[in-house]
Amino acid sequence: METMNIALPSPMKAYVQEQVTEGGYSSASEYIRKLIRDEQERKGRQELERKLLEALESGPATPWTSEDLAELKRRVKERHPDVQDES
Repeated sequence: METMNIALPSPMKAYVQEQVTEGGYSSASEYIRKLIRDEQERKGRQELERKLLEALESGPATPWTSEDLAELKRRVKERHPDVQDES
């Protein structure tokens, strides 16, 4: 695991220590890692929501055809030649 040193003003350091104590974290590092994981998850959800809205606004859905499925399989094989077709 890599290390990173950060400088915090005294009130922020006290806040982190308080969160460690109150939240049952074993260290300030554990608390900070949790904050970062939560932020990564939040951004991932935002991206998913953005893509879902984009899809909804792109117009009505159309039924899949056998040609659509064949094209999808072709693109997957192109990107992942080691994947076996199980159909």
